[in-house]
Amino acid sequence: MHASSPGRRAVLAGTAAAAALATLPVSPGRAEAAAPAADRYRWRNAVQGGTGFITGVLFHPSVRGLAYARTDIGGAYRWDDRTGRWIPLTDHIGWDDWNLLGVEAMAVDPAHPDRLYLALGTYAQPWAGNGAVLRSQDRGATWKRTDLTVKLGANEDGRGCGERLLVDPRDSDTLWLGTRHDGLLKSTDRGAHWQPAAFPATPGATGQGVTLLVAAGRAVYAGWGDSDGTAGRANLYRTTDGTTWEAVPGQPSGAAARVPVRAAYDRHARELYVTYADAPGPNGQSDGSVHKLRTTDGKWTEVTPVRPGGATPDGGTDSFGYGGCAVDARRPGTVVVSTNNRWSLVDTLYRTTDGGRTWTSLKEGAVLDVSETPYLKWGGDEPKFGWWIQAVALDPFDSRNLVYGTGATLYGTRDLRHWAPRVSGLEEASVRQLLSPPAGRAHLISGCGDIGVMYHERLTASPSRGMASDPVFGTATGLALAAARPGYVVRAGWGENGNGAWSDDGGRTWAPFGSQPDMARSAPGPIAAGADGSVLLWSFGPAHPGYRSADNGATWTEIPTFPKGAVPVADPVDPDRFHAFDTTTGTLFASTDGGRTFTAGASGLSSGDGEFQLTAAPGRSGDLWLSLKGDGLHRSTDGGASFAKVGSCQAAYTLGFGKAAAGASYPAVYLVGSVGTITAVYRSDDEARTWTRINDDRHQWGWTGAAITGDPRVYGRVYVATNGRGVQYGEPV
Repeated sequence: MHASSPGRRAVLAGTAAAAALATLPVSPGRAEAAAPAADRYRWRNAVQGGTGFITGVLFHPSVRGLAYARTDIGGAYRWDDRTGRWIPLTDHIGWDDWNLLGVEAMAVDPAHPDRLYLALGTYAQPWAGNGAVLRSQDRGATWKRTDLTVKLGANEDGRGCGERLLVDPRDSDTLWLGTRHDGLLKSTDRGAHWQPAAFPATPGATGQGVTLLVAAGRAVYAGWGDSDGTAGRANLYRTTDGTTWEAVPGQPSGAAARVPVRAAYDRHARELYVTYADAPGPNGQSDGSVHKLRTTDGKWTEVTPVRPGGATPDGGTDSFGYGGCAVDARRPGTVVVSTNNRWSLVDTLYRTTDGGRTWTSLKEGAVLDVSETPYLKWGGDEPKFGWWIQAVALDPFDSRNLVYGTGATLYGTRDLRHWAPRVSGLEEASVRQLLSPPAGRAHLISGCGDIGVMYHERLTASPSRGMASDPVFGTATGLALAAARPGYVVRAGWGENGNGAWSDDGGRTWAPFGSQPDMARSAPGPIAAGADGSVLLWSFGPAHPGYRSADNGATWTEIPTFPKGAVPVADPVDPDRFHAFDTTTGTLFASTDGGRTFTAGASGLSSGDGEFQLTAAPGRSGDLWLSLKGDGLHRSTDGGASFAKVGSCQAAYTLGFGKAAAGASYPAVYLVGSVGTITAVYRSDDEARTWTRINDDRHQWGWTGAAITGDPRVYGRVYVATNGRGVQYGEPV
């Protein structure tokens, strides 16, 4: 479980062809302006705690307490040692630049502690935008940006490999950037402009290219992931003059050393440690090794802690690769490496204090305290030591301050035995659904990728009950409550022991559906509950009809007239009324017999638009709002028989409702869309006649089109779903 992220913007099969490197123009750097919002709001995360893949952690070698973290889809962070919190650094990235919220690599300058560099670009696919480099002179408080003409892949295979960005150890003005399809780039003006560097390796089809850059004294080493690992096929190169690159002589070969994943340099012993695997990871690795190179004489030594391939207690094979690699800056010969993709025996960290002659696994004696983030038990009794461990970092000022990233959190220790999440302030959930109940203890229930559904008793602490269980979901696909019976909530998603559940206490506890349609196992989709909770409708994608249950999911009946793939929406007042928008034909369908049959209503609406949302206004029967990416916002007050376009809105992605303003008779309307030319978060207190922008240029969070809702009990409070920065909630100040 949690070995992949099926709900995130999925990486398409195949890779882009290598781009020509004859010329590589870049856009000049530009300052990121911070414009004030039209209405002042304070924005914070609804705390979940981590929840995503930490792909890199970097302690600054010259400043005690200064560290940075990168994520695959959720931006970069700076550690504030005074408060013990991570500070987000890339929330200013806006809707049009959503592809830049994935951080491919980061770099610091040992000689200039305030300088920070980020290489951004989530996908290297043809449909994604090009990458960019951000550079800061104040540790990420402000940025200048250079747009590249190449693509980066922070959420693709190999995203947990070493830093592909490096300040040259000879010259702080010179930077190196390794790409996946376009070789090695070089900047001589601190990242403002980039040109291709002469590099002997030829990009291949795997989409890995340069997997790591590391300084060893005055030399720079580069890992190469497009080699097949056979003898004579180099995958590790170096330059000693900053101009010419050569294959490192004597380097290991074979399947166990096919991809250099991470590397770290012991400056006292003058030895470079390299972890290898037969695939870049984080998935798909079955073999690996660890080697060290003595840079003074070029001697290679294999120091693999445990060779993959042994037997497991259940009769299987102990297959895995090696991932993270960190050296102790204060103690020569002290190194920590991680296994990766070791599902049967569970991944671990190995530590040596004698240069790799002997190793100790840190997992067996580990005491894990996840009281700060209970979801890490995944509905069980105990947390797991980790998976997807490719980011490992040692504090250069404290040999016992060790951290490692997983697919869901960042663990840290200060005694090599007791471990706890170190994720305060770091939120990376990809959020799909939001509910704010009109009554009950929780003001928020969220549905997310990878971590299912959470019941938020407090917005300032990770939910005490962790992930919703009975059953546990990896990714939530549907979440709904009965408007006239708000304690009744249903959810759907990807689960190993069932794909749907219901709750009669507002989402605190759950009971699995007694049965489910066959397609729920392969295509669980959105779900709706009638106004009084007596009827459930469940959809399963464009190839399947919808299904109906009138007994809490004990039995299900096919609805032949329900438009395939549509999202069912319940009327909040009339328990017999449901609606569904058929995007393939641009037609609104309605049911007035409790979901048994559906008939066509308004037609001629935008069709073929995969990004749409149909929302029913609370407390009103037949009051529907249709958000269409390509055709703005439409409203019906006759149950979908007809729609009128809302002229104040040029583009609409998601819409929700909250408590009405003082003196207003209609709920506040919240929108992620475009009013004029700016895609932003808006509020209307007059039924969408006028809008007020409520976020600002510093709080944009990339793509925010999945869900938005106001709080029905607190005027002005709004919850926004992000694709990588968790649930953001704002309140007027």
